[in-house]
Amino acid sequence: MTSNPSRSELGAFLKDRRRALSPRAIGLPDSDSSRQVNGLRREEVALLAAISTDYYARIEQGRVQASISVLNRIARVLHLDNDQREYMHELAGKKTNGPHREPPQRVQPQLRRLLHGLVNTPAIVLGRRLDILAWNPLASALITDFAKIPEKKRNYVRLIFTDPVMRTLYDDWQHIARTAVAQLRMEATRDSKDMRLCNLVGELNIKDVDFRRWWVDHQISVSTIGTKLLHHPIAGDMTLHWDTVTCPADPDQQLVTLTAEPGTPSHDGLRILASWAADAS
Repeated sequence: MTSNPSRSELGAFLKDRRRALSPRAIGLPDSDSSRQVNGLRREEVALLAAISTDYYARIEQGRVQASISVLNRIARVLHLDNDQREYMHELAGKKTNGPHREPPQRVQPQLRRLLHGLVNTPAIVLGRRLDILAWNPLASALITDFAKIPEKKRNYVRLIFTDPVMRTLYDDWQHIARTAVAQLRMEATRDSKDMRLCNLVGELNIKDVDFRRWWVDHQISVSTIGTKLLHHPIAGDMTLHWDTVTCPADPDQQLVTLTAEPGTPSHDGLRILASWAADAS
């Protein structure tokens, strides 16, 4: 396939931005004896954008027309600002009416009532892209103080990969994290134009090597039940069973609860934690 002028200009633009970006900006050392080019290599951009090196090379060479979702991932990797992103879209011949942004999700009233009624059961409400929309006091005592996380950063997958406490809280953090990535991948198949999701994937691709490796595996998950072993500094070791209830009024919202078998040390641990949370409030 021969290249056309616009795609050639796009390739030149991407190459220029790639070479202008310091490796340190994506967590790589500047001093690398094997580095023969300024800025980033093609394979580094491709890896962070979750595409093959060959495909990215063909984009730069003007031999393929990339989709908007791929272009947006590349824009994230190259740290393009809004004007540069729009210019890139124009060169690629993509007509955009600005980023695809849905209004913020608000937790459904019936889920909030259920949440507040679960005094002895940790529970959270997850929305699109696994954003954390609401929680009860026991969930905060069990996992983290969600109120201290800025609303725009309040996302379950981001929490798993960026909060070091999560790696000690969950006995099998790797399984929990891989499942979270697979669930996020499922979200991406539903709406590839979701800019917040694209930005989240780009951010975690840059920040965490495990996320980067697992994201390109293209595994998906729609699990609604499971078991987790937690090591809690106050309640001790607990085996908790998680279940999800989908909201009929908004299928993109799910109430996630964690329970323990009555009469077990885990059940006692939740009661201890509920008492501690009540005293701390």
